[in-house]
Amino acid sequence: MILIAGPCVIESKDVVFKIAEELREYSQDCTIDFYFKASFDKANRTSIDSFRGPGLDEGLKLLQEVKDEFGYKILTDIHESSQATTVAEVADVLQIPAFLCRQTDLLVAAAKTDAIVNIKKGQFLAPQAMEHSVKKVLKTRGFDGEVSYDVAKKYGIWLTERGTTFGYGNLVVDMRSLKIMREFAPVIFDATHSVQMMASGTASSGGDSSFVPPLARAAAAVGVDGFFFETHFDPSIALSDGANMIKLDELKNLVAQIQQINMI
Repeated sequence: MILIAGPCVIESKDVVFKIAEELREYSQDCTIDFYFKASFDKANRTSIDSFRGPGLDEGLKLLQEVKDEFGYKILTDIHESSQATTVAEVADVLQIPAFLCRQTDLLVAAAKTDAIVNIKKGQFLAPQAMEHSVKKVLKTRGFDGEVSYDVAKKYGIWLTERGTTFGYGNLVVDMRSLKIMREFAPVIFDATHSVQMMASGTASSGGDSSFVPPLARAAAAVGVDGFFFETHFDPSIALSDGANMIKLDELKNLVAQIQQINMI
């Protein structure tokens, strides 16, 4: 099982290392393929005054320190095609944000690196449409045949479900999308962003983290390749996405529940 976990954004070295230390057990579990996640820049915050992170240079330096200290594989977002090569020197997975999942230049730039490319499904797209994003990466990496799960896995492409826009400022998860997308790529379920309530007139997005466990368990029952959880020792003071994060001490029980479902 792939497990992606970490804070939404790099808040400080102390915060990142404190969270990374609490996640050590997952990297030592032979049944889990663990990736530490943190963003060096949250480029799509609602307000221009919202905290974005330390930026590219300082952020990559801190992620490299996490990698050196804990031996973790790293996943982080890129927002511009010019960032791909530099970020791939540190990150094992380049994540394409949901709002940018159709951005051809960004997908091509990520595909030209040796990193796994994790494409988040746009909140505005049907799951079937993500096949075109997969094809952009595959063609850049030299494959121009029929898309399938095995082909996408071989060429290092994941898709992540994080909910679909429903009305104003709310998301729903159609569990059918997990099965649909898994026909042509490995699928990660982003349980924490799926409970986000996108800003609708306010200066920041909200969320309801109480729905994270049941949605994660449901996704495990449907069948996915991995899970994405943004986590924090105290989500109430997190500088980004705190409302939909799961506490570190709650993550352990949830991962155990998911593993039990996977064994059925």
